[in-house]
This record gives sequence, structure tokens and C-alpha cells, in this order.
Amino acid sequence: MNLLNWTAAPSYKARMMDSSGIVHHIGWNLKPADLVHIPEHWLMYPEPDYSIHLLLGMVYIFFFVASIIGNGLVLWIFSTAKSLRTASNMFVVNLAFCDFIMMLKAPIFIYNSFNRGFAAGFLGCQIFASMGSLSGIAGGMTNACIAYDRYTTITKPFDGKLTRTKALVMIIFVWMYTIPWVILPAMEAWGRFIPEGFLTACSFDYLTRTFDNRLFVATIFTFSYVFPMCSIIYFYSQIVSKVFSHEKALREQAKKMNVESLRTNQSQQNESAELRIAKAAITICFLFVASWTPYAVLALIGSFGDQSLLTPGVSMIPALNCKLVACIDPYVYAISHPKYRIELQKRLPWLAIQESSDTHSVVTTDTAATTAAPPTTTTT
Repeated sequence: MNLLNWTAAPSYKARMMDSSGIVHHIGWNLKPADLVHIPEHWLMYPEPDYSIHLLLGMVYIFFFVASIIGNGLVLWIFSTAKSLRTASNMFVVNLAFCDFIMMLKAPIFIYNSFNRGFAAGFLGCQIFASMGSLSGIAGGMTNACIAYDRYTTITKPFDGKLTRTKALVMIIFVWMYTIPWVILPAMEAWGRFIPEGFLTACSFDYLTRTFDNRLFVATIFTFSYVFPMCSIIYFYSQIVSKVFSHEKALREQAKKMNVESLRTNQSQQNESAELRIAKAAITICFLFVASWTPYAVLALIGSFGDQSLLTPGVSMIPALNCKLVACIDPYVYAISHPKYRIELQKRLPWLAIQESSDTHSVVTTDTAATTAAPPTTTTT
């Protein structure tokens, strides 16, 4: 009777072999018609255990359900409630729509994962990558629009408020800006969409090192990441700077008048305006950075750096980040909105939200006091 040696070191080579003793690499079971679409870079790596595919598939199922419910509620409530049909909330709806599209492609990934790879084929890959590019770039530009809207509202409270017409024009511009970056690689006119990692996800080609493809990667990196990132950082830094300077002016004026504060409806337990605005700015910037910086770094390494750093497992991290942020967005942008919670309470009372209508009046009063600029700076 042979006893199992529990202290023996595991054999990595044996684990990667099938019953016939053959070591399989990624793409080993693909037909020649599918194999031509796979970059040679991924074919060098051993096939992952089936449990890895199952784990990723189950994670995507969770992301899919959470995002569809969260963003679906945002789209439903914000588009049907009259009290929420404002210019600013149009950007929130557009962002939720982008996140909704982002997760509608998840079934392709789940199907591929449960079938160990490139099961949906070339067409499924093109659909997956197109939906990802469309929702990702549009979402980034929508974040920039939200930052601009809040910047104008806070720094120019009397003449900087957006109208619904201007907001609609900005949203149309976002989609006109985004669509070419989907059509060009989809038609393979400039760049292309290819499988990545475990061949269960697809993205634009950042591995082919031709001049045209490197130029495409550098261009899409600039237009889809650098531009919205710089816009978001600039607008929110201006918001924080404006609020801090305004709070300082209020405190100095209160000191001259020998009073504790010039604000109304303000308690000692409430956070200062500076802290609230700073938290919101940091959260929004962090979500965008966490979502798209890994993909940006991945693309730059693939085109201009050491491609040996891009293992199949590493390439899956950016995809997971994007899906996670698509789940978080509706909670950050909408569920913290008092009016949204009130509408949600009216329509889905079984959620037991228990939002008081007085909360909205307090928030509105405090927000008005926070965003109102000093008379000396608004008379121009």
C-alpha cells in the first residue's frame, strides 16, 4: 500500500499535463481558422487550470448582476422622475448607460470562461472589444463632463449653471468623439481588436510592433486616457481650491464680525465644506484612475516596453478593474443623491431606505451655502 507523501513538493510540470502526458499551451484546442486571430505572445504560455476559468466566470457573473441592477435602477429612476430631470443628472444617466453597456458584454466572457477560451470566436471577440471601447472611452469623457459641470456650478454659481440643451450637446459630442475609436479598429482600418490573456476577453491590439500600430496605441492612449484624465484633475483641483479659498474668506469675515460662523443650518457634527468636496473629488479621480490606468500601462508596455511582463494573468487585472468600477459608479454618483433615494423609496418601499424628505432640504441649504461665492468675486 502506497502512502501519499503530504510533504513532497508539488510538480508544476505534472500539473500542466493531461492524462496522455502532453503539456498544453493556451490556444492548443483552437481550429486553424481561429488560431490566426490569436497573437503569438499568448500562445507561449501554458493553459491555466479550469478552476481559474471558473473563478473568473463566477466573478463576472457577480459583476454582471450588480452592475445591471445598480445602473438599471439609475437609468429607470433618473429618466422617469421629473425632479431628477436636470442638466447635471443627464451626465449621470449617460455614465450609467456607459456602465450598462460595459457589463452587457459580460455574457461573452462568461461563456468563454466556462468553455476554456476562445469559444465565442472572432465575431464574439469583435463584439466584446467594441462594446468595451465604446463604453470605456465614452465613460471617461462623461466623467470629464461631470467634472466640468461641477466646476462651473461651484466656481460660477450664478452664470455657470448648464442648461439641458448645452448638456445634451456635450453628450452628443462625447459619442461623436468616441465612435471613431471603435469603428477604426473594428474595420481594421487603423489598429484592430484581438483576444488577450486567457483568450476569454478581447481588446485593441497593443502587441503588434509595427509603426502604424504603435502610432494607433499612442494616439488612443492620448485621446481616451490623457485628455479626460487631465480634464478631471484640472476641474476638481480648481473646485477644491475655490472652496478652500471661499471657506477661508468666510472664516475671516466671521472673525471680523466677531461671530462664530456666517453659515446657517450648520452643526458642529457636520463635516466642513472643504472635507466634503475634497472627498468627492478624490473618490471620483481615484475611480477613473483605478479603472483605466492599468489598461493604459498595459498598452504602453505591450507597444513600447518589455512584453515578457504581460503574462495572461496580468492582462486580466485591468479588465477586472474596469468591471468593478462599472459596479461602483451608480453608488458613488447616484445612490448618495438624496432625491434619488427619495424616489427609490417611493417606488421600491420594500428596500426600507427610510430617507427623510427633510434631508433633502438640509442638503440643499448647505449645498447652496457651500457653492455660493463671495459677493466680491461674483460681481464681474
